Amino acid sequence: MRNTHPILAAILAVLTIAASTVNAQQTPTANQVDSVPDSKVPDPAVSDDGKPVPKVIILDVNETLLSLEPLKVSVGKALGGREDLLPLWFSTMLHYSLVETLSNNYHNFGEIGTAALMMVAETQGIQMTYEEAKEAIVPALRSLPPHPDVIDGLRMLKASGIRLVSLTNSSTEGVVTQMQNAGLTDLVEKRYSVETVKKYKPHPDPYQMVLDDLGVKPEEVLMVAAHAWDLAGAQNVGLQTAFVARPGKTLYPNLPKPDYVVNDLIELARLLESK
Repeated sequence: MRNTHPILAAILAVLTIAASTVNAQQTPTANQVDSVPDSKVPDPAVSDDGKPVPKVIILDVNETLLSLEPLKVSVGKALGGREDLLPLWFSTMLHYSLVETLSNNYHNFGEIGTAALMMVAETQGIQMTYEEAKEAIVPALRSLPPHPDVIDGLRMLKASGIRLVSLTNSSTEGVVTQMQNAGLTDLVEKRYSVETVKKYKPHPDPYQMVLDDLGVKPEEVLMVAAHAWDLAGAQNVGLQTAFVARPGKTLYPNLPKPDYVVNDLIELARLLESK
């Protein structure tokens, strides 16, 4: 720059320094990039409400996926036309499944259901043999139809990339037959039964069995059920929970509210798709 006018040289020097300063401000150094707080980077595995987007959904079967309406007919017929006694029979069956769990005993769900029907019949002054009770329960229990929303809802959930499995108090043989008869076998990856651990839900062991087998963390899993007691067991293990408000089902006020409360599986699928 020996031939450059002194004033022009000074101006060029100032512009060069200014440009270097601007470039330094606009281009972060490696240290500056590393110092950006993690909270500024969105985590695709976490939804807007802070809950991890579930990798796995565990589905309860009886009443959540499958309707008990056919049982109302068969139980009512066995009880002299008293279809209104179905809820009493079902609650009695659940009651004694818990009695067996707490007393370290185990009979499969069909056996408990048969015994429960005999107990209800006795309270109503109706004579009933074990074989008559079994015939009223087991065939109907294994051929329950899915609720109207279930097939479309499961397809939507599966299309979102979430793994779908079921967990039921029914026996291993029973749930295989149930899912085949309901046309749901291809929509559910695995079908778990409490028969494996011989502890009925809501004992922690059935839920933990599923977690261990799939190799997932509790917070990565969503339990879906129409029973507050089932969700209580899932919450106890650390799972996310979703309550499906099937007719006649309600939440238990003494427990924390589930993460999701929906009317059917289609609504649940849409909620999860929006996250």
